[in-house]
Amino acid sequence: MAVVIPEEVLLAANISEEDLRKEIALMLFEQQRLSLGQATDLSGLDMLSFQRLLAERNVPLHYDVEEFEADFKTLRELGHISQESGRA
Repeated sequence: MAVVIPEEVLLAANISEEDLRKEIALMLFEQQRLSLGQATDLSGLDMLSFQRLLAERNVPLHYDVEEFEADFKTLRELGHISQESGRA
């Protein structure tokens, strides 16, 4: 879905399209409506840059067990972690 924001609105708010994307990503992440990865993608930044932006705005990371397990599964599927990793 595409959202079209008129140029006049951006001018009135004195914000660029790029900065608006970052603000929306920050807001949705802070409200826990987007995961860290989703918010990073929406912001148009790389992960480290988005995390720096969160730190600058004093927005804490919320990274729960479910997200960790999903990331761990993805890393395993990509071959970055062996099948033996994480076994006791």
